[in-house]
Amino acid sequence: MSAYSNRTFRGYRRENGRVGVRNHVIILPVDDISNAACEAVANNIKGTMALPHSYGRLQFGADLDLHFRTMIGTGSNPNVAAVVVIGIEPGWTQRIVDGIAETGKPVAGFAIEQKGDLRTIMEASRAAKDFVHWASELQREECAIKDLWVSTKCGESDTTTGLASCPTVGNMYDKLIPEGIYGCFGETSEITGGEHICRRRAATPEVGERWYRMWKAYQNEVIEAHKVDDLSESQPTKGNIEGGLTTIEEKALGNLEKIGKQVSYIDILEPAEAPQSGPGLYFMDSSSAAAECVTLMAAGGYAVHTFPTGQGNVIGNPIVPVVKISGNPRTVRTMSEHVDVDVSGVLRREMTIPEAGDALIDMILRTASGRMTAAEALGHREFVMTKLYRSA
Repeated sequence: MSAYSNRTFRGYRRENGRVGVRNHVIILPVDDISNAACEAVANNIKGTMALPHSYGRLQFGADLDLHFRTMIGTGSNPNVAAVVVIGIEPGWTQRIVDGIAETGKPVAGFAIEQKGDLRTIMEASRAAKDFVHWASELQREECAIKDLWVSTKCGESDTTTGLASCPTVGNMYDKLIPEGIYGCFGETSEITGGEHICRRRAATPEVGERWYRMWKAYQNEVIEAHKVDDLSESQPTKGNIEGGLTTIEEKALGNLEKIGKQVSYIDILEPAEAPQSGPGLYFMDSSSAAAECVTLMAAGGYAVHTFPTGQGNVIGNPIVPVVKISGNPRTVRTMSEHVDVDVSGVLRREMTIPEAGDALIDMILRTASGRMTAAEALGHREFVMTKLYRSA
């Protein structure tokens, strides 16, 4: 038995057996023109939260599939206790309601057509109030560490992320994946230059080949299709360059430190897709933009997000606590209000990577049991949908 087998946290056991670390009642708009009604309901009923976004009209094909997967996945996340869904049309609204209802959690849908905003807001507010009363009586219970689903993405990377904060996350995965947790990494474009390493880190050659075909498709269908011969002005970002990363290859090598030294990823996920192959580490085909990536992983069902940062990224998420880790002494000094785990001691040789990994595990468990992250305390609720192409 390892030193981590008996570690526990206090979470909310949901109807489908998943464990949440937060207890949100959300008001979820199907489309952009339903944002105002959702925000009005959230204003009426304290203890609820609207998630406005910019899409949901005239999308089609794979783009529409991703939209529904993100909407349903967000409502299905175990950090969400109950959901009110509001859309302009009844058909798409009901499709999202039905998808969320498969989890067994309370969900109600309202369509604005043939009612208007005022009647819709009134009816949805009554449902939201009932959900808040119900959710507010739910109690945390002791849960095993294997009930955790922990995703990761880095942001505003610099030389310190590859040396300290990303290896800290990797050490956490090396210790907790064997305990049965679900893990997830992604950022497809940021693997460029390290794709040969990532390919070899798959659990089987078949998974590695599927991963490589997915990564190659990004190169062919996004970069080459738009006649861009590199990722200048995007990858590395200006912040990355300020922090000493001059090439995407350098960034990729630091990024891959997040998966540790021993763990292999067992499967590949589409954006916002929930894993189906059991506990282990997964790769999600996802944007490298912070808010988009965290939104997709939350929709995939991950309940805690770990976020190594060098120069200092302030990203949060409405439903998933984002734990910030930094090894940059300047960032820890100048942006301390954004940092949950300070691993700058690694650079000063005052802390080892295993010690940093243990500090992160402690913070994950404290966060899972209710401690607010820096991003939560500061009010960061970035919710950004990923769109694949132009609408019809």
